Amino acid sequence: MALYVNAEAQQNAKPQDTETWTPVPAKVNVGKAHAMVAPPSDAVILFNGKGLDEWVSNADRNKPADWKVDGDALVVNKQAGNIETKRMFGSYQLHLEWKIPANITGEGQARGNSGVFLASLGKGDPGYELQIVDSYDNKTYVNGMAGSIYKQFAPLVNPSREPGQWQTYDVIWNAPEFEESGTVKRPATVTVIWNGVIVQNNTTLMGPTQYIGKPSYSVKHGKAPIKLQAHGDKSEPISFRNIWIREL
Repeated sequence: MALYVNAEAQQNAKPQDTETWTPVPAKVNVGKAHAMVAPPSDAVILFNGKGLDEWVSNADRNKPADWKVDGDALVVNKQAGNIETKRMFGSYQLHLEWKIPANITGEGQARGNSGVFLASLGKGDPGYELQIVDSYDNKTYVNGMAGSIYKQFAPLVNPSREPGQWQTYDVIWNAPEFEESGTVKRPATVTVIWNGVIVQNNTTLMGPTQYIGKPSYSVKHGKAPIKLQAHGDKSEPISFRNIWIREL
């Protein structure tokens, strides 16, 4: 009976059920963007403007990533869909830079929406999303603004730069560990530094992020690729640059 009630509740769930609108994280002024952060000597370079050799299509890993390289930037191709790394990762330190276009339109979740999936679990499960969206002057639910672990944890503060400026994420990801039975031995934790400001402080995730329904660790997994999202909203595509990683 309990299983039936839970399944029925999930079936009747709505996206709004897991949206949190208050308290709104305080704004923090971080000034203008600086030059790119040079990767350390032991980093794996995932993108530096010289091609997409480290990336494949999320829909078909046998196909190359079909996003546009424009100078030192990687521009989202919404028609091509999400891309993910060829390599699989467990725990790591990740650096990436992203930019909302200066001419961005739309509002809420339809304004420069994208995301970094810290471990992508395939088509049947979304993985663990660190949200990207314009949060400079754009009202949305706080556990869906930039710097949030989507639909789980709002950022501690909001250090967003205005559209047209590069922004940085530095991420310490500790992948979840599972028992042989599939039960969680250690949940995933993440620390996120956004534009030099800590916005997630060793946050313990409740499971993969969900658009509808509550998260849970329902899928045992090991190493996984990192995914960048081509969101289906109609606003102008965002860009990425200077992506590198150090395995822990």
